[in-house]
Amino acid sequence: MRRGPSIIPRPETMEVRDGHFVIGADTGVSAPPDIADLVRETLAIAGSGNEIRLSLVNDVHLGTEGYRLRVAEDGVEVQAAALPGLRWAVQTLRQLAESNRLPYVEVVDRPRHGWRGSLLDVARWCHPLPFLYRYVDLLAFHKLNTLHLHLTDDQGWRFEVHRYPRLTEVGGFRDGSSVGHASEGRTDHVPHGGFYTQRELRDLVAYAAHRGVRIMPEVDAPGHMQAAIAAYPRLGNAPNETLPVRRQWGISQHVLNVADETVAFVRDVLDELTDVFPFEHVHIGGDEVPSDEWSVNSVARQRMSAENLTSPGQLSGWWSARLAAHLAEHGRRAAVWDELLEFGIPDGASVFAWQGVDRVDLAVRGGHQVVAAPYEYTYLDWAESDSPDEPLAIGGVLPLSKVYSYQPPESVLGVQGQLWSEYLPTPKLVEWRAFPRLAALAEVGWSRGERDPADFHRRLGEHLPRLDQLNVAYNPLGKASPPTRRL
Repeated sequence: MRRGPSIIPRPETMEVRDGHFVIGADTGVSAPPDIADLVRETLAIAGSGNEIRLSLVNDVHLGTEGYRLRVAEDGVEVQAAALPGLRWAVQTLRQLAESNRLPYVEVVDRPRHGWRGSLLDVARWCHPLPFLYRYVDLLAFHKLNTLHLHLTDDQGWRFEVHRYPRLTEVGGFRDGSSVGHASEGRTDHVPHGGFYTQRELRDLVAYAAHRGVRIMPEVDAPGHMQAAIAAYPRLGNAPNETLPVRRQWGISQHVLNVADETVAFVRDVLDELTDVFPFEHVHIGGDEVPSDEWSVNSVARQRMSAENLTSPGQLSGWWSARLAAHLAEHGRRAAVWDELLEFGIPDGASVFAWQGVDRVDLAVRGGHQVVAAPYEYTYLDWAESDSPDEPLAIGGVLPLSKVYSYQPPESVLGVQGQLWSEYLPTPKLVEWRAFPRLAALAEVGWSRGERDPADFHRRLGEHLPRLDQLNVAYNPLGKASPPTRRL
């Protein structure tokens, strides 16, 4: 058997024979209806035959997302135990197809981890809705099955809440942004804002589901809430003080108060959020919560006494426990950042361990469900090199080779790459930071067996022309500065 075509992420097994099956506009597909539509859209076919056949079979070995694929003289045969497996087989066909030809191959494939995701921060910069659709397509193309949509922060609130319209009317807009690096402390006076309606997000969820991508929303609480407090000052610890939506990047000292009415407010928000996003997990944040305001607030001190808490910081755990319990009433599971390992992980919550590989290990040892997101391997908003030509980044250097080298514990739910957007104001800059490093992380999460960096780089070199065809503004290998025409 000769060397196979370059598929990313690498399939479990692939055998290649000489010859090709030619796809034409009149090529037909036989498959479950939703899958048949996906094949027609992906391969641009519209025939009435059954040259491409996808079916469900009883094969526990394949799991939920695995599949078998054969391309031969008589066409294409795909089998999977569940619909997600058929969807990923379609993406493999999409990568195999070149000039309307599919090589004769036999593939058996299934993922190493069930969670393979990317966080996209739309709170700092409200990226256009069409880009969210495009980004879903790029995730599916690399068999990444989760978009973590960071919808709210100090610098902007992007989720429409019918019961509290000022969250977007006021909290969705700021009168300036950081200029240069946040450490310089400079801001401009250029307004920025926007938000997504619930109808728009429902349509996005349906579009993503058709492609095998589930969307996990995040409303961060009780910190990272200055935009909400700007809209409704009663949520803060100084209700007579009117705050602006924060211009500067970084962490605001202004956090939610601990009144029952404020907890009820966030529960109301979660009610509308869960009505829009059907995914099991809802991220409630819990990270980077300064306790300065609580330490001098009489209501917070009373709450600490009533709950037998010994430090103001523990109120962040108190907050998260109440929101998680409310989500459980909806049949949902809370997701939280790993700061809550010190302040109390809510019952049944999944931990997103971001503060280093040691935090991943700590969360695993604690018996929690864990998504590995350690900054030193998965923070794709970091620079890819130390070249002076690199676009401005929050800090750090995370080369492609280091992303690919990450070995998450087998026991975690999976892995996720983070794209915080302070320094990613345009979709093209998001793509520049994401690719090709997100392709490497996709292989970390999907591919079984030993890593072969040389083979990955060979396949990646042949994969980049596919990204060119999609006009993805990726970072070319061996180069640092982004092409002006793209960004």
